[in-house]
Amino acid sequence: MKNPIFFVSLLLVVSIANAQSLVGAWEATLEQGGRTLRSTVIFTKGHQVATFYDAKTGAFISTNGGTWSLEGTSLTETVEFDSKTPERVGTSRVFEIEIIENELKIKDLDIVWKRKDDGSPGVLSGAWLMSGRKRNGSFQTRDTSRPRKTMKILSGTQFQWIAYNTETKQFLGTGGGIYTTIDGKYTENISFFSKDNSRVGARLEFDYALKEGDWHHSGFSSKRTPLYEVWSLRKE
Repeated sequence: MKNPIFFVSLLLVVSIANAQSLVGAWEATLEQGGRTLRSTVIFTKGHQVATFYDAKTGAFISTNGGTWSLEGTSLTETVEFDSKTPERVGTSRVFEIEIIENELKIKDLDIVWKRKDDGSPGVLSGAWLMSGRKRNGSFQTRDTSRPRKTMKILSGTQFQWIAYNTETKQFLGTGGGIYTTIDGKYTENISFFSKDNSRVGARLEFDYALKEGDWHHSGFSSKRTPLYEVWSLRKE
Protein backbone atom coordinates (compact mmCIF):
# COMPACT_ATOMS: atom_id res chain seq x y z
CA MET A 1 0.00 0.00 0.00
CA LYS A 2 1.23 3.47 -0.83
CA ASN A 3 2.16 5.65 2.12
CA PRO A 4 -1.12 7.26 3.31
CA ILE A 5 0.67 9.94 5.32
CA PHE A 6 2.11 11.33 2.09
CA PHE A 7 -1.23 11.26 0.30
CA VAL A 8 -3.64 12.37 3.04
CA SER A 9 -3.12 16.09 2.40
CA LEU A 10 -4.57 15.57 -1.05
CA LEU A 11 -8.06 14.58 0.11
CA LEU A 12 -10.36 17.26 -1.20
CA VAL A 13 -13.24 17.57 -3.67
CA VAL A 14 -14.17 16.07 -7.02
CA SER A 15 -16.57 18.64 -8.40
CA ILE A 16 -17.78 22.14 -7.66
CA ALA A 17 -21.22 20.67 -6.95
CA ASN A 18 -19.72 18.44 -4.25
CA ALA A 19 -17.42 21.09 -2.75
CA GLN A 20 -19.88 22.40 -0.17
CA SER A 21 -20.93 18.88 0.84
CA LEU A 22 -17.33 18.10 1.80
CA VAL A 23 -17.09 20.94 4.29
CA GLY A 24 -16.67 19.35 7.69
CA ALA A 25 -14.54 16.61 9.23
CA TRP A 26 -13.51 13.17 7.97
CA GLU A 27 -11.73 10.32 9.73
CA ALA A 28 -10.03 7.02 8.94
CA THR A 29 -8.32 4.33 11.02
CA LEU A 30 -5.52 2.20 9.60
CA GLU A 31 -2.71 -0.12 10.59
CA GLN A 32 0.86 0.91 9.80
CA GLY A 33 4.15 -0.26 11.27
CA GLY A 34 2.46 -2.28 13.97
CA ARG A 35 0.41 0.69 15.18
CA THR A 36 -3.21 1.71 14.82
CA LEU A 37 -3.27 5.22 13.39
CA ARG A 38 -6.06 7.73 13.13
CA SER A 39 -6.23 10.18 10.27
CA THR A 40 -8.40 13.29 10.48
CA VAL A 41 -9.11 15.80 7.74
CA ILE A 42 -10.97 19.07 8.29
CA PHE A 43 -12.30 21.02 5.30
CA THR A 44 -13.38 24.64 5.29
CA LYS A 45 -14.04 26.87 2.32
CA GLY A 46 -10.63 27.12 0.63
CA HIS A 47 -8.57 25.68 3.51
CA GLN A 48 -7.84 22.23 4.87
CA VAL A 49 -5.70 20.37 7.39
CA ALA A 50 -4.82 16.68 7.57
CA THR A 51 -3.29 14.93 10.59
CA PHE A 52 -2.09 11.50 11.69
CA TYR A 53 -1.78 10.42 15.34
CA ASP A 54 -1.69 7.20 17.32
CA ALA A 55 -5.27 6.00 17.84
CA LYS A 56 -4.47 4.42 21.22
CA THR A 57 -2.16 6.96 22.88
CA GLY A 58 -2.88 10.18 20.96
CA ALA A 59 0.84 10.53 20.15
CA PHE A 60 1.23 13.04 17.33
CA ILE A 61 2.74 11.81 14.05
CA SER A 62 2.35 14.48 11.36
CA THR A 63 0.19 17.27 9.97
CA ASN A 64 0.01 19.29 6.78
CA GLY A 65 -2.38 21.61 5.02
CA GLY A 66 -2.98 24.78 3.09
CA THR A 67 -5.25 26.11 0.39
CA TRP A 68 -6.86 24.40 -2.57
CA SER A 69 -8.58 25.06 -5.89
CA LEU A 70 -10.52 22.77 -8.15
CA GLU A 71 -10.93 22.27 -11.89
CA GLY A 72 -13.11 19.34 -12.82
CA THR A 73 -11.80 16.35 -10.86
CA SER A 74 -8.27 17.79 -10.61
CA LEU A 75 -7.40 19.22 -7.23
CA THR A 76 -4.54 21.69 -6.87
CA GLU A 77 -3.19 22.00 -3.33
CA THR A 78 -0.80 24.74 -2.27
CA VAL A 79 1.00 23.76 0.94
CA GLU A 80 1.27 26.28 3.80
CA PHE A 81 2.68 23.93 6.46
CA ASP A 82 4.04 20.39 6.61
CA SER A 83 5.52 19.01 9.82
CA LYS A 84 7.03 15.98 8.12
CA THR A 85 8.27 17.46 4.82
CA PRO A 86 8.76 21.24 5.26
CA GLU A 87 10.34 21.60 1.82
CA ARG A 88 6.84 21.16 0.38
CA VAL A 89 5.76 24.53 1.81
CA GLY A 90 4.95 26.92 -1.01
CA THR A 91 4.67 24.19 -3.63
CA SER A 92 1.58 23.05 -5.48
CA ARG A 93 0.56 19.64 -6.78
CA VAL A 94 -2.36 18.36 -8.81
CA PHE A 95 -4.12 15.08 -7.97
CA GLU A 96 -7.19 13.17 -9.08
CA ILE A 97 -9.74 12.52 -6.32
CA GLU A 98 -12.86 10.39 -6.11
CA ILE A 99 -15.82 10.59 -3.74
CA ILE A 100 -18.60 8.08 -3.21
CA GLU A 101 -21.46 9.36 -1.06
CA ASN A 102 -20.04 10.00 2.46
CA GLU A 103 -16.68 8.35 1.81
CA LEU A 104 -13.48 9.90 0.46
CA LYS A 105 -10.76 8.03 -1.34
CA ILE A 106 -7.67 8.88 -3.33
CA LYS A 107 -7.45 6.76 -6.46
CA ASP A 108 -5.17 3.74 -6.08
CA LEU A 109 -4.90 4.21 -2.29
CA ASP A 110 -6.35 1.51 -0.03
CA ILE A 111 -7.78 3.79 2.64
CA VAL A 112 -11.23 5.36 3.09
CA TRP A 113 -12.09 8.48 5.07
CA LYS A 114 -15.63 8.60 6.46
CA ARG A 115 -17.60 11.71 7.28
CA LYS A 116 -17.66 12.83 10.92
CA ASP A 117 -19.74 15.97 10.38
CA ASP A 118 -20.87 18.35 7.66
CA GLY A 119 -19.77 21.59 9.30
CA SER A 120 -22.62 21.63 11.82
CA PRO A 121 -23.66 22.13 14.57
CA GLY A 122 -20.69 24.30 15.62
CA VAL A 123 -21.18 28.02 15.02
CA LEU A 124 -17.41 28.48 14.66
CA SER A 125 -16.91 26.31 11.59
CA GLY A 126 -14.19 27.88 9.40
CA ALA A 127 -10.50 28.77 9.23
CA TRP A 128 -9.45 31.43 11.75
CA LEU A 129 -6.21 33.34 12.32
CA MET A 130 -5.22 34.74 15.71
CA SER A 131 -5.48 38.51 15.33
CA GLY A 132 -5.06 39.76 18.88
CA ARG A 133 -4.59 38.87 22.54
CA LYS A 134 -4.46 40.44 25.99
CA ARG A 135 -1.20 40.31 27.91
CA ASN A 136 -0.63 41.85 31.32
CA GLY A 137 -3.91 43.73 31.00
CA SER A 138 -3.15 45.34 27.64
CA PHE A 139 -4.52 44.32 24.25
CA GLN A 140 -2.10 43.58 21.41
CA THR A 141 -3.17 43.20 17.78
CA ARG A 142 -1.46 40.83 15.36
CA ASP A 143 -1.02 41.29 11.61
CA THR A 144 -2.61 38.18 10.10
CA SER A 145 -0.83 38.71 6.78
CA ARG A 146 2.62 38.14 8.24
CA PRO A 147 4.39 34.79 7.60
CA ARG A 148 4.23 33.71 11.26
CA LYS A 149 0.68 32.46 11.76
CA THR A 150 -1.44 30.70 14.33
CA MET A 151 -4.45 29.21 12.60
CA LYS A 152 -7.38 27.29 14.03
CA ILE A 153 -9.55 25.21 11.67
CA LEU A 154 -12.93 24.01 12.90
CA SER A 155 -15.60 21.79 11.42
CA GLY A 156 -18.92 21.34 13.19
CA THR A 157 -17.44 19.13 15.92
CA GLN A 158 -13.65 18.92 15.36
CA PHE A 159 -10.91 21.50 15.85
CA GLN A 160 -7.20 21.86 15.20
CA TRP A 161 -4.79 24.73 15.77
CA ILE A 162 -1.50 25.02 13.92
CA ALA A 163 1.42 27.43 14.47
CA TYR A 164 3.78 27.82 11.52
CA ASN A 165 5.85 30.21 9.39
CA THR A 166 5.33 30.26 5.62
CA GLU A 167 8.57 32.20 5.04
CA THR A 168 10.95 29.93 6.97
CA LYS A 169 8.77 26.83 6.34
CA GLN A 170 8.99 26.11 10.07
CA PHE A 171 6.30 24.06 11.79
CA LEU A 172 5.92 25.23 15.42
CA GLY A 173 3.20 23.08 16.93
CA THR A 174 -0.35 21.78 16.75
CA GLY A 175 -3.14 20.22 18.75
CA GLY A 176 -6.70 19.17 18.15
CA GLY A 177 -9.70 17.09 19.01
CA ILE A 178 -13.43 17.55 19.61
CA TYR A 179 -15.22 20.75 20.60
CA THR A 180 -18.67 22.02 21.52
CA THR A 181 -20.24 25.49 21.72
CA ILE A 182 -23.06 25.57 24.26
CA ASP A 183 -24.53 28.57 26.13
CA GLY A 184 -21.52 30.82 25.51
CA LYS A 185 -19.03 28.10 26.49
CA TYR A 186 -16.47 26.72 24.05
CA THR A 187 -15.16 23.35 25.29
CA GLU A 188 -12.24 21.39 23.85
CA ASN A 189 -11.42 17.73 24.43
CA ILE A 190 -7.84 17.16 23.28
CA SER A 191 -7.13 14.11 21.10
CA PHE A 192 -3.53 14.97 20.15
CA PHE A 193 -0.93 17.58 21.07
CA SER A 194 2.41 17.74 19.27
CA LYS A 195 4.49 19.19 22.11
CA ASP A 196 3.20 17.23 25.10
CA ASN A 197 1.38 13.89 24.96
CA SER A 198 0.37 14.28 28.61
CA ARG A 199 -2.25 16.84 27.54
CA VAL A 200 -4.13 14.24 25.52
CA GLY A 201 -7.50 13.64 27.15
CA ALA A 202 -7.63 17.06 28.81
CA ARG A 203 -10.90 18.99 28.79
CA LEU A 204 -10.69 22.78 28.56
CA GLU A 205 -13.61 25.17 28.88
CA PHE A 206 -13.59 28.81 27.70
CA ASP A 207 -16.00 31.71 27.41
CA TYR A 208 -16.56 32.75 23.81
CA ALA A 209 -18.47 35.38 21.86
CA LEU A 210 -18.68 36.60 18.28
CA LYS A 211 -18.17 40.36 18.10
CA GLU A 212 -18.30 42.12 14.73
CA GLY A 213 -17.37 38.85 13.05
CA ASP A 214 -14.39 38.11 15.30
CA TRP A 215 -14.20 35.26 17.78
CA HIS A 216 -13.33 36.39 21.33
CA HIS A 217 -12.00 33.54 23.42
CA SER A 218 -11.10 33.69 27.14
CA GLY A 219 -10.28 31.34 29.99
CA PHE A 220 -7.26 29.27 31.01
CA SER A 221 -4.80 27.33 28.87
CA SER A 222 -3.87 23.68 29.47
CA LYS A 223 -1.07 25.06 31.67
CA ARG A 224 -3.69 27.00 33.69
CA THR A 225 -2.39 30.30 32.34
CA PRO A 226 -5.05 33.01 31.85
CA LEU A 227 -5.67 33.88 28.22
CA TYR A 228 -7.81 36.20 26.12
CA GLU A 229 -7.53 35.73 22.37
CA VAL A 230 -9.22 37.22 19.33
CA TRP A 231 -9.51 35.21 16.11
CA SER A 232 -10.52 36.51 12.67
CA LEU A 233 -11.87 34.47 9.77
CA ARG A 234 -9.40 34.01 6.92
CA LYS A 235 -10.15 36.12 3.87
CA GLU A 236 -7.60 34.52 1.53
